Amino acid sequence: MFARSPIGLAVLDTDLRVLRISTASPAMRGLREEDLVGHRFPDAHHVLEEKAAQDLLRGVLRDGVPVQGRVLRARPAAYHGQERLFEISAFRLEDGEGTVLGVAMTVVDVTDREKVRIRLGILDAVREHVGRTLDVVATCQELAEEVVPAFADVVVVEVVDAVIRGDDPPLSPLPRDVRLRRVAFRDSGNGEAQPQAHPVGDVRAIPGPTPYSQALADLRPRAVTLRPGLPWLTADPPRARAIREAGAHSLLAVPLDLRGSVIGLVCLYRNRTPTSYDEDDIELARDVARHTALCIDNARRYTRDHTVAATVLRHILPLFPASLTALESAGIARPGEGGSGWFDTIGLSGARTALVAGTVAGGGIQAAATVGQLRTVVHSFAALDLDPEELLALLNDTATLLAAERTAVPPGSPLHREPRAASCAYGVYDPLTRMCTVARAGHPAPVVVHPDGTVDRPDTPAGPGLGSTDRAPCAADHIRLPHGSVIAFAGNAVLATHLTCEASPLRSAVADGDQPVQELCDDILYGLPADMEADDAVLLVARTRPFPCDRIATRRLDDEPTAAATARGYTRGRLAEWRVGQETALNAEPIVSELVTNALRYGSPPLELRLILDRGLTCEVSDFSATAPHLRHARTTDEGGRGLFIVSQLAQAWGTRYSADGKTVWTEQALEPP
Repeated sequence: MFARSPIGLAVLDTDLRVLRISTASPAMRGLREEDLVGHRFPDAHHVLEEKAAQDLLRGVLRDGVPVQGRVLRARPAAYHGQERLFEISAFRLEDGEGTVLGVAMTVVDVTDREKVRIRLGILDAVREHVGRTLDVVATCQELAEEVVPAFADVVVVEVVDAVIRGDDPPLSPLPRDVRLRRVAFRDSGNGEAQPQAHPVGDVRAIPGPTPYSQALADLRPRAVTLRPGLPWLTADPPRARAIREAGAHSLLAVPLDLRGSVIGLVCLYRNRTPTSYDEDDIELARDVARHTALCIDNARRYTRDHTVAATVLRHILPLFPASLTALESAGIARPGEGGSGWFDTIGLSGARTALVAGTVAGGGIQAAATVGQLRTVVHSFAALDLDPEELLALLNDTATLLAAERTAVPPGSPLHREPRAASCAYGVYDPLTRMCTVARAGHPAPVVVHPDGTVDRPDTPAGPGLGSTDRAPCAADHIRLPHGSVIAFAGNAVLATHLTCEASPLRSAVADGDQPVQELCDDILYGLPADMEADDAVLLVARTRPFPCDRIATRRLDDEPTAAATARGYTRGRLAEWRVGQETALNAEPIVSELVTNALRYGSPPLELRLILDRGLTCEVSDFSATAPHLRHARTTDEGGRGLFIVSQLAQAWGTRYSADGKTVWTEQALEPP
């Protein structure tokens, strides 16, 4: 058996000296039995971890527990100093009376098997841990962590700078003026910082010809044994200096490419590992680079889509919130992976203002498109002077219709879109009554800071989210906002809760009444906890101010045919006091006359005329009838029916809003520049 066994056999005494050994195995190649008998085990087999090997066999002698399949590193003389891997199995030898005689041991050269196992382990680790995030830089850093020290002592990852921004990668061969950004560097040094040619974050083109430029030119890896005097080192002095100072002896430059396009370059160096890179290592590096390139391209596409979505959303949102006479507002809407949102302030009739905040689940261009659709619908419905609960009911119908259109397309079609959950809060602030009517569909309740500094979060009824299968109606709540109050609408419950904490800047918003609201929004964003994503922040903050009393004029009208003349005279006098432009004043008189005439003919007393000088001139006529006026296009032979048509031509906008007591017909005229 000792003469013919294909594996190494050895018998050791209790002092671990070799008594008999088989030299037929590959592990003992080139050795004679007489050269090994009498020598201790670690020396006889040229094992590098001498202490570990001795402790292993002494444990077998002491406890009698066999050891199987333990791999040790060795450097046999027959392999000219190359490191080999031996698999050791050891069993205690005893006589019939139980006396310990020594150790029987098998030795198998498993270098090739272990190399394959290590390579497969590296590839599995890369596939499992690289590409977990949709971030180009993070993906490259994950790659560096997995290949060092298992596959390289030093790794440098560089990516085409345009790819990091989301642009398409350039085609091979890579032009010389294309700049690469160094995004990852890692070494296996024990606290010693390895020299670098360039710091992480540096952007520059790769000079040539060098193995680096050649790998990017033909997309083939380059394995190079590094030694002084190589001609290409002079083409790239910073890298040559770093290689020399680090003592690197082997380089493997692997291109990151995908479908003929150049994404970047991975450079693997060995300075502590004695072996150089071989053909098997090159094939492993190819597989690692293919997986990494695909992950980087996925992250690049996400970056591009996110950039496009952010650009679309930035153009959808209002550039500056409408800060009206009785209200100063500001908002923040930042898209993130969790969702996109919007805010709005819309000027309504009667010096009122609509406050809107909403969110759409998910990110990307589809979420941004949904935000644009919902914002447009809100603007359209707001122009109809609907109550908040009625507006949200119609908005929910629209969201349900949009979701049905998306899901009607078969799932395999590129046009198929999953329905997105959405929420919205809609409030109408009337500075004349100092009341804010709020309704919300799946949105957090607003936070109110009163003039005395107290913070309140009214328990306004919450309806189901937009597009929900729950058809329960939304209810409105009336919140009194004295002058100097601050109301804030947050996009999620976590942010809304943060607004009420002791450290929230919102608490000092009333005391520092001169602070611009936009600065207050920024301070809130700066104070978010580290575990709260600022990218998903949606916030609308508004501070109320008193509406000037001298810009409102009200007159009760008698239910008599002379009421129209009385209204014209009152309007003429007030506009003269306000020094309104001549054209606006002249148009206001027939407008008021027609509104009062319609109220006399089709409405119910009492009648009231109200004039408001704000961003424009508003004329309102109220009566106790719910009959809606209707704009007609009279024929040439008709004697009447042209009143509202005349009003619509003279006024910039007109409409009707209803209350529990009746209706108000209003018009708005633009003021002439001074």
